[in-house]
Amino acid sequence: VEAGGRREVSYRVRSDLRGRYPLGPLQLRLTDPFGMCELTRSFSTYDTLTVIPRVEPLAPVRLSGEAKGYGDGRQRSLALAGEDDAIPRGYRYGDDLRRVHWRSTARYGELMVRREEQPQRARCTVLLDTRGIAFQGAGPDSAFEWAVAGAASVLVHMLERGFSVRLLTDTGNAVPGESGDGFAGASQGSADAAGLMMDILAVIDHSEGAGLSRAYDVLRGGNEGLLVAFLGDLDEEQAAVAARMRQRSQGAVAFVLDSDTWAREPGDVPGPLDRSGERLRLLREAGWTALGVPRGASMDELWRHADRERRGVAAASGGEGPR
Repeated sequence: VEAGGRREVSYRVRSDLRGRYPLGPLQLRLTDPFGMCELTRSFSTYDTLTVIPRVEPLAPVRLSGEAKGYGDGRQRSLALAGEDDAIPRGYRYGDDLRRVHWRSTARYGELMVRREEQPQRARCTVLLDTRGIAFQGAGPDSAFEWAVAGAASVLVHMLERGFSVRLLTDTGNAVPGESGDGFAGASQGSADAAGLMMDILAVIDHSEGAGLSRAYDVLRGGNEGLLVAFLGDLDEEQAAVAARMRQRSQGAVAFVLDSDTWAREPGDVPGPLDRSGERLRLLREAGWTALGVPRGASMDELWRHADRERRGVAAASGGEGPR
């Protein structure tokens, strides 16, 4: 570098595994062309590289619990009234007289005004099973990493479609969790909510829990709208717990990553102790749209398959079902 000169250098950093990685601090070593003098300088500043899960674009299928224009998630009375539903209430000092609702005023014998309220947003809960005993293997091609990436894809997709979304794990922790029900409210931007949940998913790891009961306790507290679950190995007891989760949701889709199924190569014959089919049958009988996930499966293809499965069940029961 000439005297008083300036150079800008850069280097590429990448990781095949999600996570949070420190970069720096920077250290420079300067020397003259003859190697007679060497000078080292270190800096204290460092940065952090956050690698989020891979997000796969999903098809805009119509699943139960969706918002106005996509399904039956919003109350029909609100949808029919438009984005601002006119609900009359008593006049208060300072109210705009242009909001007087004359029909209600005549009915109740007192001055009534319209109260604009935003319609309820459709809800979606994404349940991620993080139990260490439910997944085998590690690395970017493992079943657990697929489940994390699948959860991230669904979260981003549903936020983009206007849902109030939250991430729930088997430990019972919900993100976002500041509000009473844990959902991202209407005032919170989709980008902020997505960023918060992507940061959590970037570093999420296996839990030491053995069951799904804590997640069930959270889910049974209210109407969850659409429930999308990514589940690992399920024994008979945990499959029964997962089946009961369906009772509090308008629609439920489960992607089950059974270790035996995940370890098999395409075309392999299931072993005599293969239990994945039995667990899927139990979930379907409880009302879930349940799909097994083979190794290397496309999340978008499974998402479309789930929609076809739901429509087929609805048609078999005598109707097309909610769209």
